[in-house]
Amino acid sequence: MPYLEVFDLFWKQVIESVEAGSFAKLTMAKTIGKPNLRNIFVRPVYAEGDFKVLLKLRYRSVETEDTEDELTLAEAFVVLQSHLKKSFSSVLLFTTTKDVIFKINKKGAGSITEFLPTFDVV
Repeated sequence: MPYLEVFDLFWKQVIESVEAGSFAKLTMAKTIGKPNLRNIFVRPVYAEGDFKVLLKLRYRSVETEDTEDELTLAEAFVVLQSHLKKSFSSVLLFTTTKDVIFKINKKGAGSITEFLPTFDVV
């Protein structure tokens, strides 16, 4: 299945984890080539009555400062989707109930794999 269609399915799991209160963080990894952008991290920010995320762009070179923005989930989706297949080939969703990995293979097909959770509710 084309990677954008699979990413939409993956993103539905992100939304479900937020609604269930199990969202821990999201990470874009596995860079394609050697871009200056090394990672993108998305962490929850809980405000009164509103759910936002802190989106952090981490760069390889020390000359480029890391950036952080507080965004809505929909705004974060647009940023993450713009980096798919250009800069990154995988996205990892960490929740308290499971870990979900979205990957794009060399042919441009997407896949989703689920694992036991890295983060536990204590």
